[in-house]
Amino acid sequence: MVDVYFGRFVLPEDLHAALLKCRSIAYIETQEELAEQLKREGYRVTQATISRDIRELQLVKTATADGRYRYVPASASGKVTHSPSRFEMLFRESVLKVDYAGNTVLVKCFSGMANAACEVFDAKQWDNVVGTLSGDDTFFILMRTPEAAAEICKQLQQYTRRG
Repeated sequence: MVDVYFGRFVLPEDLHAALLKCRSIAYIETQEELAEQLKREGYRVTQATISRDIRELQLVKTATADGRYRYVPASASGKVTHSPSRFEMLFRESVLKVDYAGNTVLVKCFSGMANAACEVFDAKQWDNVVGTLSGDDTFFILMRTPEAAAEICKQLQQYTRRG
């Protein structure tokens, strides 16, 4: 399915990436606030679109320490793990390249998308992963050995746009 927003074609995956970016950069308490943020990003969305995308991305509303609300991935609340298709979609739409040196893997993402990509990576089970560290446009994966880094780099490259 392809929707048209502001005279351009937008695939649902593009809107999902924008929605996740909005969610990651601000405290969005309501679907109306989320729609306004997406409009500022250049997307014209409806309440039905927002509801559908929140459901498809498995976002849930949770209370923050200061009593406000925020949409977070369901796995962050301990409720659900990500589906393989969600991992593939988000990784393909967020990641620019994957490379490694020694036992460290670098995953370069579009600006603002590294946290979301790292979060779906962490939700999957991977052999020989010691841990991850995420920034705005990059996340690192620390592997147990250089061989394990080479192997996971090869596995992750199949999910990038360049495959």
